[in-house]
Amino acid sequence: MIGVLQTMNFESTRLPDVIRIVPKFHRDARGFFFEEWRTEQLAKHGITATFVQENFSRSVKGTLRGLHYQVERAQGRLVRVVQGAVFDVAVDLRRSSPHFGQWTGEILSDENRCQLWVPPGFAHGFLVLTESADFQYNCTDTYSPEHDRSIRWDDKDIGIDWPFEPGQKPLVSEKDETAPFLRDADTYP
Repeated sequence: MIGVLQTMNFESTRLPDVIRIVPKFHRDARGFFFEEWRTEQLAKHGITATFVQENFSRSVKGTLRGLHYQVERAQGRLVRVVQGAVFDVAVDLRRSSPHFGQWTGEILSDENRCQLWVPPGFAHGFLVLTESADFQYNCTDTYSPEHDRSIRWDDKDIGIDWPFEPGQKPLVSEKDETAPFLRDADTYP
């Protein structure tokens, strides 16, 4: 039996369940090619997700989206940037986790082509670092408005070190600006 060709590397982040995926890409005179994901390689690294919905957003520089999650029908998300660059963040919202309330952040860009696996039980958000960014989300469950929740992006108890430029105030939605702090938010067991 021939072994599976390894077309991506899987790297740990500050939170053990959040995984940075670095594709191996092939470049020649025509351009480049890489595999975005492969089920058996994801499973080999503990990601047994079935993706049922794909989302795509475009945001301008300084936009901060998040921190979003669903309390029921929790979504795992495999995310990547198609164009531009973002600082992507995941926050552990599982009260039973030794990492509850902790965060990890990674730069995702069209240059590094990295992805981030954000499992169910985590809030997710990102800050756009370039003039604009196109962002793709592969989700393990569909959007459910009645279960949709947010946590404040600037919650001091979480303490995310957003890479703002000097004097920069992020562009956020009203929903994100008025979201509850972690101490008052719905979380997971």
